Amino acid sequence: MYTFSSKLKVFSFVLIIVGLLGIGYSFISAPKTTADVEKILEAEAHAHHGAHDAHAHDTHGHDTHSAEAHAEHEEHLNHVLHQLQNKPWAALYVAAIFFMLISLGVLAFYAIQNVAQAGWSPVLFRVMQGITAYLPWGSALFFILLILSAFHFNHLFVWMDPDLVNPESPKFDKLINGKKGYLDEWFWLIRAAVFIIGWNLYRYFSRKNCLAQDEASDNAFYKKNFNISAGFLVFFIVTESIMSWDWIMSVDPHWFSTLFGWYVFASFFVSGITVIAMVTLYLKSRGYLEHVNTSHIHDLAKFMFGISVFWTYLWFSQFMLIWYSNIPEEVTYYVTRIEQYNLPFFGMVAMNFIFPFLILINTDFKRITWILVMAGIVILLGHYVDFFNMIMPATVGDKWFIGIGELSSLLFFLGLFILIVFTALTKAPLLPKRNPFIEESKHFHY
Repeated sequence: MYTFSSKLKVFSFVLIIVGLLGIGYSFISAPKTTADVEKILEAEAHAHHGAHDAHAHDTHGHDTHSAEAHAEHEEHLNHVLHQLQNKPWAALYVAAIFFMLISLGVLAFYAIQNVAQAGWSPVLFRVMQGITAYLPWGSALFFILLILSAFHFNHLFVWMDPDLVNPESPKFDKLINGKKGYLDEWFWLIRAAVFIIGWNLYRYFSRKNCLAQDEASDNAFYKKNFNISAGFLVFFIVTESIMSWDWIMSVDPHWFSTLFGWYVFASFFVSGITVIAMVTLYLKSRGYLEHVNTSHIHDLAKFMFGISVFWTYLWFSQFMLIWYSNIPEEVTYYVTRIEQYNLPFFGMVAMNFIFPFLILINTDFKRITWILVMAGIVILLGHYVDFFNMIMPATVGDKWFIGIGELSSLLFFLGLFILIVFTALTKAPLLPKRNPFIEESKHFHY
């Protein structure tokens, strides 16, 4: 049985507390009025252009001789106010969805292993189950964020503004109005609840059956897991696509991509496999998982490499087809990111493709612990930036930077993730004793 190290437990609590303090600070320090925004813009102008340019900008912004210019200025200030107020919410949202989807990616990988009747992976099943223990907690916190969005505590989802679907309003948006049957707050929340409940039910029953199989005299529980895993994968493929439209793509309600569901899947799936590898390596370093050998680690590293290449294929396919067709309402998605998010946009491609490709293409490197840990950290940071790029441009525009709110949200969810996952690992033996393929898995070598 695994024992949760007191140092790691204290570390997780420190991350949670520091994260909570930083999240609180990011909300408190967000501007409350347009006057606050004006001060921020003036300070930025002074910093970037010097006092003379800032004064000129300020004078232009306050042109008292033009009512129209004044109205435009007020509208601009309100827009920036919404963006800056969105910033702590968006930081929290990106970190919440990222960690929740890591556990969902691991759950999908676990289900695939069951359905494929894979002989190499059963010694890793309890590691996977430990990581998926985060899903109930992570999805509950994420659902609370969705509820707060639906009840207009933030402006993350622009389509929730009732004026956009009111034909009498000057803000009326014909395109969003055409989607209002689908983009409806209650329907959106009901879909989210169905998805989250479905994923968690599979997680609960698959773990229950796996533990029951340890004490069973036949393979009845294993067969049950095979059947429910097959059913879950069908449910997962459908709900994952809809989830990616609802929770990520709808922050840009004018834009769509038919590849988007696959693209999001590849991002969190490779992140989940990377976390399996890193938790496994940590447990091995502490003297656990005696039956896990370099061949198991090598296989995980092959998945890390393969899905990184698959992610790149999807990224390039989506980018190239939209850029080449040059349809204004589609290409604006990339124009915004290239112009305003140049470093995170292209940096993410380097972190998610170039780095893992050059490192993990080498067979020997796939068995060396420190290289895998280094590659894993870069892949996870790269896919966090990927989700950052998906959410931030539509919610905070060009007012982005990775500051206290973003770092604190990451620290909070990382601490919570470590606490829940490693606590779950203490609850059951790390080896599923009666799995039909356990002996093959123990002696897996190539």
